[in-house]
Amino acid sequence: MIPYNKKLVSNARTLRKNMTPEEKHLWYDFLKRLPVNVRRQHNIENYIVDFYIAEKKIVIEVDGRQHLLPEHKYADAQRDTDLASWGIVVLRYSNDSIRNHFHTVAADILKNLDLDFDQLKSAR
Repeated sequence: MIPYNKKLVSNARTLRKNMTPEEKHLWYDFLKRLPVNVRRQHNIENYIVDFYIAEKKIVIEVDGRQHLLPEHKYADAQRDTDLASWGIVVLRYSNDSIRNHFHTVAADILKNLDLDFDQLKSAR
């Protein structure tokens, strides 16, 4: 079992209630329809990841412009390395990609999950 920091549980809950518009778009218009369990704002070690698919050991991160700054790039690389030590693959998508290239982002996620669009659950 992958450990988590109990002190971050409250923060994760708050982040779930206050998702960014891009996280909401990805969640409500795509990730909820996947035939696998997707956890939002999930706590892994000392990190809270945007979305986690435990069955496939895949994390999906939605990055704002601040992730372009050198200090954020370094922190993101460290986080990705730490998660990789657990066999977790991190997929990163910018807010801009989600807003302007949503179908491409969805297709890339499906490819990484070895799924097709026809395997999505119908929208409710």
